Amino acid sequence: MPIQLSNPAGVHAPGAYSHAALVTEARTRLVISGQVGLTPEGELAEDGSGQIDQVLANLAAILAAHGMDRSNLVKLTAFLTDAALVGPWRGARTEWLGGHAPASTLLIVAGLADPRFLVEVEAEAAA
Repeated sequence: MPIQLSNPAGVHAPGAYSHAALVTEARTRLVISGQVGLTPEGELAEDGSGQIDQVLANLAAILAAHGMDRSNLVKLTAFLTDAALVGPWRGARTEWLGGHAPASTLLIVAGLADPRFLVEVEAEAAA
């Protein structure tokens, strides 16, 4: 596997993420645009938890379309419009990743491209 996740000495212990993801000898790098909670039919869940679930489903579909899975993720960047979604996001992310802990950034933002969007997540993967 060309991905080495690490938490070097001299840096605080992370939660369910890694401080660094070293990608060596990768033949493929996949950069995924920010995903929102839209279904393939263009429907949007009204609540944050529903949007989080759909975002993760969208990421899984994009990874699979490129012959990858969650273990190939090296970086997640999540944008939430409400701090109350931090707990649901962390719980869903941890369960979805199943012990894999890529580098991760979480931001609380004033808004996204459409005011109905509560969550957006972009990602990078390598194989």
